[in-house]
Amino acid sequence: MEITLNELGKKYNKEWIFKNITYSLSHQNNYLISGSNGSGKSTFLQIISGLLAPTEGTISFANQGKKIPGESIFREVAIATPYLELYEQLTLEEVIEFHFQFKKPIEPLSKRELAELFYLQKSLKQPVKTFSSGMKQRLKLGLAIACSAPILLLDEPTSNLDKKAIQWYQQMIERFGQNRLIVVCSNQQEEEYQFCNKEINIEDFK
Repeated sequence: MEITLNELGKKYNKEWIFKNITYSLSHQNNYLISGSNGSGKSTFLQIISGLLAPTEGTISFANQGKKIPGESIFREVAIATPYLELYEQLTLEEVIEFHFQFKKPIEPLSKRELAELFYLQKSLKQPVKTFSSGMKQRLKLGLAIACSAPILLLDEPTSNLDKKAIQWYQQMIERFGQNRLIVVCSNQQEEEYQFCNKEINIEDFK
């Protein structure tokens, strides 16, 4: 899987968040998106995910050299971010069932097995709105990491996680992150991106 950015730029009102990003990302590497708070990391990730359109430039996706049409990109991307909302009126069981109607699990796991994988098995019948912030973050991460999408996008993945849950996150990446293109936005929390071997500092493109 490859993502090609050509002179990519985004501005709000008259202010450029970033511009002139020309870069190729490949599943052979994992990428850290760095920069200070408010520098545009999350905006950049949303453009890669297809949630936002760039102001200028182009972004294209290919698998083994074959271009993927824009309307099919959502099948190739899994994303976990602080700003994406869960369906909190649903139970955990219902959220898992709904999510995997659109994304295939990377391993053939049942709803109960997925809940166990997320360390949420005791809450299978509970509405997500009753979950703590840490439980919600584990659910967001688990749903994204455990699906088979070849592109995995993570924005500040260890936010609201305690030390034990951070270890869980790292184990999930080790188990399910092989042969995927992973992009992590981080405020220099090394435990979030220690597996990344390439860095894009968004502040280099102001």
